[in-house]
Amino acid sequence: MQARHATLDAEIAHYRCHRTGSLGRLDGRADEPAWLRAPRSPRFVDMVTGEPGYFDTRAAALWDDNGLYVSFWVEEPFPGAHMTERDGIVFAENDVEIFIDGGDCYYELELNAANTVYEVLFIWQDAYTRGGRFDVPEFDLVERHALSFGGDYDRQARSFWRGTHPRGPRWAFRDWDLPGLQTAVHVDGKLNDRYFVSEGWSAQITLPWKGMAWLANGRSLPPRDGDVWRIFFGRFEKMTVGGVEVQPHPAWCWNKHGVMDTHMPERFTYVHFSDKAVDDL
Repeated sequence: MQARHATLDAEIAHYRCHRTGSLGRLDGRADEPAWLRAPRSPRFVDMVTGEPGYFDTRAAALWDDNGLYVSFWVEEPFPGAHMTERDGIVFAENDVEIFIDGGDCYYELELNAANTVYEVLFIWQDAYTRGGRFDVPEFDLVERHALSFGGDYDRQARSFWRGTHPRGPRWAFRDWDLPGLQTAVHVDGKLNDRYFVSEGWSAQITLPWKGMAWLANGRSLPPRDGDVWRIFFGRFEKMTVGGVEVQPHPAWCWNKHGVMDTHMPERFTYVHFSDKAVDDL
């Protein structure tokens, strides 16, 4: 068992996130000098098998004293995004995703090519105790209509309620928004036009440190040189064959999880924060 865990851990990617002095405009293009210099991920791989995704997907991240900045570059011949309602089920179509591990909680952000945002904050139920740090009005289970969540794609009788993760279920706060979040998308082609072959789309996401207090888990905000965070970078792709939607949707990410489940912080990519400026690379 120890050897298996060591093998799985060895498959998790490590990324060095560099400082930036200026990112320019937030327009979704991610073509400013800082983004052109920033190290990009390899081609995203199938979440289960680790094989390359059908279409190319890359991500990169930068940071400064104000926030964390993430960009995606998405190959997509027919970009589609019909979901326009904030916190609608964006992953039912095509999207890019970021999860940030906060120890006893984690944050999920999804974004589609129409720049529609879906956010959820999850708190592990074993960490939600009476009088504990999460027992505050911001996370009142009744007032915030929190939902119990066991994990992705699990309908087996033995784990239907608690899921398959060793920590069990989470409380999901679907109305929680990360303060100061900004997003922008650029489509290189035509959105929702199956008769036009597009190049794809790109996205920029700004996550202010001031909004990440719950995710810091004792770490400095902003991070210090050498600090390590666990972040998931992924993409879901809606596909149909003969008019029938393929389920589950193909899922591609920075490094494989081994199972079709995004909600596994122990499989998130290691992001190492560096004081070395991206301009000096």
